[in-house]
Amino acid sequence: MKFLHSMLRVTDPDANVAFFKLLGLEERRRKDVEAGRFTLIFLGAPGDDAEIELTHNWDGEADGFGGGRNFGHLAFHTDDIYALCDHLMTAGVTINRPPRDGHMAFVKSPDGISIELLQQGERKAPAEPWASMDNEGSW
Repeated sequence: MKFLHSMLRVTDPDANVAFFKLLGLEERRRKDVEAGRFTLIFLGAPGDDAEIELTHNWDGEADGFGGGRNFGHLAFHTDDIYALCDHLMTAGVTINRPPRDGHMAFVKSPDGISIELLQQGERKAPAEPWASMDNEGSW
C-alpha cells in the first residue's frame, strides 16, 4: 500500500493554497468540474509524492462544514483492489462503495474516517462478486 492524499473541504481555496504554500507545499494541479460545481486542487511537498487535495464546492455547504465535514478522506493505491477488499470483508470491514469498476472502493475506519482505495495502474476488469454488489456491500 502507498499513501496518496488527504482531502479537505475548503470555503476559500485561494487563502488555503496560500496557507499551505507558507508551509512549503506547492500547487501541483487544479481541476474545475463544471458538472459537479467543484474545484480540486492538489498540493504537495517537493520530493514527496503524498498530497493534500483541497475540494472547493462552489455553492458552499449549508451547515458551514459542521461536524467535521471539512475532512473528506484518506486515499491509498493498492496493487490488487479486489484482493484487498476481499481481505477487508473477511476481517469484518464493510465495503461502503465496492470496487464494481475495478478501480475505486471506499471503506471506513472504526471511527468513521472514510478511506479511498484506488487500483494502481490500469483498472481491473469488472469481476464478481464486486460487479453485482450495491453500495451497502451486499448483493
